[in-house]
Parts: sequence; C-alpha cells; structure tokens
Amino acid sequence: MSEPESPRPSDPTPSGPGGDGTAISRFPVPPREDLPADLRERFADVEERSGFLPNVFAALSWRPAEAGAFFAMHDALMDKETAALSKADRELIVVATSAANDCLYCVVAHGAVARIRARDPYVADQVAVDWRKAPLSPRMLAVLEVAVRLAVEPGAVRAEDLAGLREHGLTEDDVWDVGAIVSFFALSNRLAHWAAIPPNPEFFLMGRVPRA
Repeated sequence: MSEPESPRPSDPTPSGPGGDGTAISRFPVPPREDLPADLRERFADVEERSGFLPNVFAALSWRPAEAGAFFAMHDALMDKETAALSKADRELIVVATSAANDCLYCVVAHGAVARIRARDPYVADQVAVDWRKAPLSPRMLAVLEVAVRLAVEPGAVRAEDLAGLREHGLTEDDVWDVGAIVSFFALSNRLAHWAAIPPNPEFFLMGRVPRA
C-alpha cells in the first residue's frame, strides 16, 4: 500500500501543514480559533491525552457539523467493550478492513491504537498484512472474515455469515457493531483517500516502544 500521493499541479492547493510540514488535506483547514467550542474542546482533550492532534481531526474540521457527527459515531462504536468484542478487537476490525481498502491513514492510526489496546507490538502489522495468518482466536478470525467481505464485496454477505458470528458468541448488538464499524470506516477510508490525509509520524512508533 502506498503513501497518499503528493498533490499534482492540477490539484487545489492543500491546506494545513502537519507537524512535519506536510500538507494534511487537499481541502481547507481552518484555524483552531475559528472552530466551534465543542470541537476546540475535543481537540484540546485529544492533544492532552496523546501529545498531538491526529491529522484526521484537523482535516475534517472545515465541515464542523459533519466532523461532530463523525466523531460521535466513532465514539459510539469504538469506546465500548463487550464480552465478545473488546476495544482492541474493534480496532483490529478497522485495521483489517482499512488495509483491504488501501487506506494508509486508517491502517497506521488504528494500528497504533490496536497495539496499545491489545498490549501487543506485532498484532496490528500482522492483521494489516494478512489477517488470516495473524495469531488470533477462532472468534476474531471469523469476525475479520465477515468484516473484510463486507468491506470489499458487500453483496456477497449472507445471513449465514451473521449466523456464524452468533455461533462464536457474538450477541445481536455485537453483530450489528461489526457491520457498523466496517461501514463507518469505509466512509473514513474514502474521506482519507479523497482528502489525501497522511498519517501523523507519531503513530508509527506508538505501541512499539516503551513510552519515555
């Protein structure tokens, strides 16, 4: 999978340099002070917890109402755990399906979160390259098989696929969450491609080395 390409002369001039000076979007990136208070507060909280602002936040902020809805949907799907789907499991769904959709930003960013939540410095890379060979439970292998199918060939998903997830112990809510996570991040993948959002350099080492 390749880096988002550099803007060609025919592209609109991108806005908003990231921490390393590269443009973070093909679209306008407004100054922080021009954003609604709720987005400013969220951005400040993310920066305080992680030490930097992920590029997707700034890249989406030029459409504040959509950005707010995007982050709310993200939180509803990803900031919870059930017996069958941990927060780490949810991140691995994102990694596997984003890899299938060739989305570098989401693979790198959510791979970093997956490493931290799984307390495993290797699993996200294994899932991104070939989830079938990753050292996962039969339950998660079944989840990723259906998730990737929905991501790349949605018309091929059948009732039997969902029934198989239930046989692995997923509840109705869990089964819905699998589909909703895949669907939501299909949107995220495509927006990242559309705007050519590069992953922050900080993501590449997160969860690989001990924090200072």
